[in-house]
Amino acid sequence: MKKYIILFTALLLLVGQYSFAQSKSVDAMYQKYKGNENFIHLDIGGSFMNFARGFNIQLDHGKQEAIANSMERLKMYKLPVNSETAKKEYNELKKGLEKENFDLTLEMQEKKNGIQVYTKGNKIISDIVVLVRDDKNELIVLELLGKFEAEALTDIGNITK
Repeated sequence: MKKYIILFTALLLLVGQYSFAQSKSVDAMYQKYKGNENFIHLDIGGSFMNFARGFNIQLDHGKQEAIANSMERLKMYKLPVNSETAKKEYNELKKGLEKENFDLTLEMQEKKNGIQVYTKGNKIISDIVVLVRDDKNELIVLELLGKFEAEALTDIGNITK
């Protein structure tokens, strides 16, 4: 399962973000923990994304390169909480994303490890939120903002099988 989590997370890191419409649920979680010194927050965008594109990495499968080139912003959060609180935050995020009209696009689970991928949009996906939790109920949240073609994302999902 960890192999799939790492592979899927790596593929999503290659996926781009173009719009800046962050999920309200993810932003509320960020606002709640941003003052905590153990909260890990990584926000990659702007000039760094242009710098990364300069490496001109060639991807082997289908439309991955087009998706990677559309990436404008990537946000990663690691919550600084114990397992009970992380479980509560996880459930609150899921409910909040559903209220914001995000669709559960992909779900993988093995024992207590799991990945849920939520997307917003139809033919063009404007926001992707990935919830990754492990057997200790630690929670990592990835948010990819952009304009992604749903068909291209489906192609990426097919190569992980």
